[in-house]
Amino acid sequence: MTGAGIGPGAASETGMLLVTHGTDGDVLPFVRLGRVLLERGHAVTLLTHAPYRRRAEAAGLDFVPIDTPDGFERYSADTALLPGGLGTLDWLEFYRRNGLFEQLALECRELAGRVRRGRTVLVGRHTSALSVLLVRELLGVPAAWVAVAPIQPMAADVARHLHQHVLSGGIDEVRHGLGLEPVADWAGWFSSADLHVGLWPRWFDQAGPASGRTVRLTGFPLPDDDPEPHQNMAEDPLPVAAAELLSGPVRPVLITGGTGRMLHAGFYQAALAGCRSAGLPALLVVPHEELLPRPLPPRVTWFPRLPFRTVMPEVAAVLHHGGIGTLTRALAAGTPQVILAHGADRPDNAARLAGQGLAHWLPEARWTPEEVATALNAALNAALKDGLKDVRRPLAPGPADAANGLTLAAEHLESLLITPAAPPHPPHTDPNAVRHAGREGVRSTGPEGVRHSDREGVRHVGPEGVRHTGLDGVGHGRPEDVTPSGSRAGGRGAAGGPLSGGPLSGGSGDGGQGGADGDGGANAVGRRLAGLPAGQRRVLVAELRRRLAERGAP
Repeated sequence: MTGAGIGPGAASETGMLLVTHGTDGDVLPFVRLGRVLLERGHAVTLLTHAPYRRRAEAAGLDFVPIDTPDGFERYSADTALLPGGLGTLDWLEFYRRNGLFEQLALECRELAGRVRRGRTVLVGRHTSALSVLLVRELLGVPAAWVAVAPIQPMAADVARHLHQHVLSGGIDEVRHGLGLEPVADWAGWFSSADLHVGLWPRWFDQAGPASGRTVRLTGFPLPDDDPEPHQNMAEDPLPVAAAELLSGPVRPVLITGGTGRMLHAGFYQAALAGCRSAGLPALLVVPHEELLPRPLPPRVTWFPRLPFRTVMPEVAAVLHHGGIGTLTRALAAGTPQVILAHGADRPDNAARLAGQGLAHWLPEARWTPEEVATALNAALNAALKDGLKDVRRPLAPGPADAANGLTLAAEHLESLLITPAAPPHPPHTDPNAVRHAGREGVRSTGPEGVRHSDREGVRHVGPEGVRHTGLDGVGHGRPEDVTPSGSRAGGRGAAGGPLSGGPLSGGSGDGGQGGADGDGGANAVGRRLAGLPAGQRRVLVAELRRRLAERGAP
């Protein structure tokens, strides 16, 4: 079959394979992004933790669990050690006791089994989704890393150092199982994703250290703000007791440390003491009961979960940990924020908001009842004095902004269907591996043959023959390279150039089906561009021009 669609209304021949790890702030943006990709005509599969099956399937996504509910619970409990133990934690032991190398191997197998060359894009959470880099290298399919907070691309070198010098043994075991050599160039491999996307707006990026010119910024996703029935089916209802509290004479302060356990041990105690010192009632949302201070102070009501889309606009303020999902929801609601930030991306997120006058924040050394109460009163007084919602509206993300940002992210991902990635490292010689190195040391494929390389050129194709690339880097159709449909395999423009191999090349997989004159790839590009909606065509033409410029083409 030739031609996969791109954009709204396209046939679901193209596949987007999404991988993410973490808690709500890391997973729900991928669920929402997956839904947008699904609506644009792509088949979407999400690989993540088992407890998110309901949310993924409610959004219409295929779901592959990377663990079990009990396994995720054990892992989540173990992450409670991270904020205070980063300097002393045995990271290798942490990975091994939580089975994270086995999880990485599982992800690679599941991804590789779903790849259709020329029809698939791998999309992983920035820094953690090593599986998309491994499968990109193994099968030559394009991969993107999507970051949910600026600290992820900013701290990529730190993460790379950890993986290279502490975790590389376990990673090499996984690589060996795939038939890949150990990583020779860690800096190059760790940055080998073909696209880096940031799910935050430019003003947030400019409010602190920039995330880098290679990161495509799209906007906050508001993953819990979707009026469609598929999302509402997965949302927790508002309990009657919470509704009564929100409609009472004194609006409470919402206190939340997010949905995970990776939190400073003193967070909830400091937040509750600050509320009590300020004389304000508290609505405490904590999924893990063991994290609650006992006994709870007076005027505190606890719930394991609440729908923040409904609750956030009704509270007097939100006192939280600085997670990206919580601060985004508070911005959208125009709710005053006080942030007790510690660990991970949280101090950076908090400082960016405070620098714009959108939040008050305190580092751990200042979490006294008096200082927390002072920050709460300052946030509430500013809201009363200045009209918080009017002041924040230009920077606050609304449903339309979130939808536009997710659409832009989807367009960036779709651009990778134009040019599949070339793997940066060849696998080692192993007759039992998925692939093995050919006689001349580049690589070949077994009897089912997709491609192999030799000294005559860059690539040949096996029995299903799609293309051969010569030393000039231009695709040449050969008499023996005839596709099952009887047309010759990719002519000029169908291989080796910036239009190669994707749905715009007119082919299936590597090369594209060209006419007998050998120019079918370029002609097919023109036909496909002409058939796209004007907006999508502009995006793709701009992407093609950018890639041509990068390659020095006229």
